[in-house]
Amino acid sequence: MARYKKMETGAKFLPVDFSRQLLPGSFEHALDYVIDEELDLSALDERIRNDETGAPAYSPAMLLKVILFAYSRGIVGSRPIERACRENVTFIVLSGDCAPHFTTIAGFIRSLGAEIADVFTQVLFLCDAQGLIGREMFAIDGVKLPGNASKRKSGTRAEFHRQAAKLEAEVKKMLERHREADDQPVEPSLGQKEAKRIERFAKEAAQLRRWLKDNPEDRRGSKGSVRKSNRTDNESAKMATGKGVIQGYTGVAAVDGHCQIIVEAQAHGSGSEQDVLIPVVEGFRDLIENESVVCADAGYHSEENLKKLAERRIDALIADNGMRGRDPRFAEQARHKAKPDPLWDKSAGEKKARLFTPRDFHHDEESQVCICPAGEFLYQNGRAIVIQGRGAVKFTGAKRVCGPCPIREQCLRHPERTPVRQVVFFTGRNHRAETHSDRMKRRIDSEAGRARYGDRLAVVEPVFGNIRHNKRLDRFTLRGRRKVDTQWKMYCLVHNIEKLAHYGYAQ
Repeated sequence: MARYKKMETGAKFLPVDFSRQLLPGSFEHALDYVIDEELDLSALDERIRNDETGAPAYSPAMLLKVILFAYSRGIVGSRPIERACRENVTFIVLSGDCAPHFTTIAGFIRSLGAEIADVFTQVLFLCDAQGLIGREMFAIDGVKLPGNASKRKSGTRAEFHRQAAKLEAEVKKMLERHREADDQPVEPSLGQKEAKRIERFAKEAAQLRRWLKDNPEDRRGSKGSVRKSNRTDNESAKMATGKGVIQGYTGVAAVDGHCQIIVEAQAHGSGSEQDVLIPVVEGFRDLIENESVVCADAGYHSEENLKKLAERRIDALIADNGMRGRDPRFAEQARHKAKPDPLWDKSAGEKKARLFTPRDFHHDEESQVCICPAGEFLYQNGRAIVIQGRGAVKFTGAKRVCGPCPIREQCLRHPERTPVRQVVFFTGRNHRAETHSDRMKRRIDSEAGRARYGDRLAVVEPVFGNIRHNKRLDRFTLRGRRKVDTQWKMYCLVHNIEKLAHYGYAQ
């Protein structure tokens, strides 16, 4: 008969030495040391006023340790954090066996604001003192995450007015139908369902009217355009992502290229990245030196942003939407794109006939002669025309020639209503002043610019991979920009302390 080891199921007391549970070199050891020995948390201590009266309070340092360690393990909710403080040895050590209630944890996170920004700055100074900030390249990027808001409750004031009117009309129609059916027998269950439906519609219509009264103006963008409001979290925004449209916030981070320290972190309820570039750059302006370069992708590119960076004398490499189209390294990228599934659609599809382009016309610049594909001469229609700042010459066909032309369908997009063909040849002369975008394109298309801009991806993307995959941040759990910004800074704070543990204090 098989024999097994004896299992103890009764009461047993295990000695636990708290001082030996946080192993040197680990994240929790660095977190405990940084908060207790290196940070000034007097701003958090001033919020507690129980010197003479009141019960003893939980230490802000202890709460900060517990929350940051929970975020590093992918635990976001206050109830799981409370449970971990009772069951997990590391949490018990960091909390000093206090086991704070989940309402205390949630209230502490909600109340943080300027204090967490001050803590973030202090940790940044520690990273700089350990030599983890190189100041050579700062890469800026953002990640769009869902917020604690309902996408269904988004819209403009006009759309909310229509929704409320539709609900009120539906309630009125249902009540009239009830009055007409008063004399007829109705099943009790159906009557209760109809009554609950009427109550739900009336309640939602009242909520809409109350929200419209409390918010008399539409939400506006930076350029005055109307943006959709949200009745759950009006500071969040609808954003298009690779996985569909979400209702949430953009977490933006500026990362130093030396050890991938996050030097600035902000959360914005806007899908437009152009609006957040300058505020983020101003956030770490003190770290930028003459040799530093700021890199960002095409989402942050605009003439206004480039102008402001030039006025501040900040060296930047910001791509535009056509950068890859001009790069010979991406000349054959189309062949690597996903092809249609042959099992889904086997039809070849109707191909539109190819129209003649200016390349099919023979143009002699010296004699200023243009001959169409049919062998006919076109006459010149203007010598010094300017199109989008570029000099050009234009040629036009004669009606007596284009009208009866046998290949007219290949030359004109609408041959039934377009009398003649016109063709333009650019001379290459630029008739407008060079813009900041022109200078940026020329610089980023250079061999040195492409090589340096290529380093941006390896600097910033691993940071988002660490926060989203390792720390399991897949959505923001708080509402309002201030609270979401606090939560984003705390996750970036975890990343920086992790870098201190691995590269700073570990050396």
